Amino acid sequence: MSFEFVSLETIQAIAQEYGYWAVFGGIALENAGIPLPGETITLVGGFLAGSGELDYWWVLGCAIAGAILGDNCGYWVGRWGGWPFLRRLGQLFRIKEQQLLEVKTKFSQNAAKAVFLGRFVALLRIFAGPLAGIAKMPYWKFLLCNGAGAALWASVMVSLAFFVGEIVPLEKLVSWVAQFAIVALLLVVAWVAIPMWWEARQAKDM
Repeated sequence: MSFEFVSLETIQAIAQEYGYWAVFGGIALENAGIPLPGETITLVGGFLAGSGELDYWWVLGCAIAGAILGDNCGYWVGRWGGWPFLRRLGQLFRIKEQQLLEVKTKFSQNAAKAVFLGRFVALLRIFAGPLAGIAKMPYWKFLLCNGAGAALWASVMVSLAFFVGEIVPLEKLVSWVAQFAIVALLLVVAWVAIPMWWEARQAKDM
C-alpha cells in the first residue's frame, strides 16, 4: 500500500541508495505494523533487479526475510498487549466490545488463511500479524502460514516487477497492484461485515 506523501521517485531513490537493505527494512517495518510502503519498495526492488541494478535472488530473499521478521514482531506485539489496545481504540471510535469480540472470533476462525494470503490485501498486510497475536493463534501454526505466505507474496511481487517491468512502466505496475489490494480489502470487509449486519438485523426483528 503506497502513500501520497512518499513519491515513487523517492522510494526508487532510496532503493537505489540502500539496495537490499531498503527492501528488507521496508517490508519488515510494514509487516510489523508500521504503515510504510513496503509493497512498493518490493516492486521497485524487483524492477531494479530486472534492469540489472540488483540481483533477483537477493531481492527475493530480502523480501521474504523482511516479511517473516516483520510479521513475527507484529504477532508478539498483538499477543502481549494488542487486545487492551484494541479495546481502547474501540471505545475511542464508539465500537462496542461485543462487535470487537465478533471480529476477533471471525479472524480466529480464518487466521491461517488471513496470515497466508493477507499480504495481498491492503491494510491486512500491516495488521495480520498483530491480529493473529490478539487471536492467540498457535505460534507454530503462525510460523508455518507466515513463512509460506511470505514466500508466495514475495515471489509474486518481485517476479512481477522483474518480468513485467520490462514492458509496463513502473508507475502503472504499482498502481495496478495497489488497486488489486484495495479491491481485495473491500471484498474482505464485505465478507466480514455483511454476515454481522444480517445477524444483527435478524436479532432485532425477533
